Amino acid sequence: MRIKVGVVMDPIGSITVKKDTTLAMMLAARRRGWDLRYMELGDLFVRDGTAHARMRPVEVRDDPHDWYTLGDPRTEPLASLDVVLMRKDPPFDMEFVYSTYILERAEAEGVLVINRPQSLRDANEKMFTAWFPQCCPPTLVTREHARMGAFLAEHGDIIVKPLDGMGGMSIFRIRTGDPNVNVVFETLTLQQTRYAMCQRYIPEIRDGDKRVLLIEGEPIDYALARVPADDDARGNLAAGARGVAMEITPRMRAIANEVGPVLRDKGLVFVGLDVIGDWLTEINVTSPTCVREIDAACGVDIAAELMSAIETRLAAR
Repeated sequence: MRIKVGVVMDPIGSITVKKDTTLAMMLAARRRGWDLRYMELGDLFVRDGTAHARMRPVEVRDDPHDWYTLGDPRTEPLASLDVVLMRKDPPFDMEFVYSTYILERAEAEGVLVINRPQSLRDANEKMFTAWFPQCCPPTLVTREHARMGAFLAEHGDIIVKPLDGMGGMSIFRIRTGDPNVNVVFETLTLQQTRYAMCQRYIPEIRDGDKRVLLIEGEPIDYALARVPADDDARGNLAAGARGVAMEITPRMRAIANEVGPVLRDKGLVFVGLDVIGDWLTEINVTSPTCVREIDAACGVDIAAELMSAIETRLAAR
């Protein structure tokens, strides 16, 4: 059977070819002879309860100067596809939520959506760590400045971040006595009207924030340590961190073994765990990255493994 794959993503013309995980997935699908349809978030719509999209056939190439060709757009039901890869980057805002409702209608009509739309809503990348407290550093989610201040006093050195960001956006490290404490709390909670997360600072961030990728709940044998710049506490490539591939450690595998079965049962087929030192800090379910960096350094093909998992899911239907 010739499989038809729709990909919902950010504008393909603005990606960085050598780093883009979605492009790696599209290349892997084309190597199998699968048909690709390209969509952006605004292309999705519902008419009388049926999910549709404006889709464009797309050809992709691993060429940093000429990596895609789009065909003419056609409006079709999403049920004309076998699979939809939801690869829209955060922020996880209400527009993202609305798009998952549209994709859930497609799922009800027989389309395999990776990752499952309901689970994208349920498993917020920061909050979902609360389901695995045994794997995490001391963590607080609150709106209250007084509670945040007490957490800082208890630990002396903490990270504070929003619940809906990506790429190191608005992540602050603050310590007891920092004169900016109040303004950080005010900024991230919008004067106590929005929740934010506090986590005890983990000194092992100097060795990198490790991205551990899971397919169907099973970890890939290699991870990417994102080592912060000397003048920064953020282990995010978008914030200037340096990527270093490595074999996963026994502790990373143990965390994956705790989290993985739950992810698999929730239809979260492709997930990235963030591990600093011995601790799980985030569970990335929307559009996990780092595939191309790990592939290049370790001689693997993670996207091909994902396509095999998708074939297995389709066959099981």
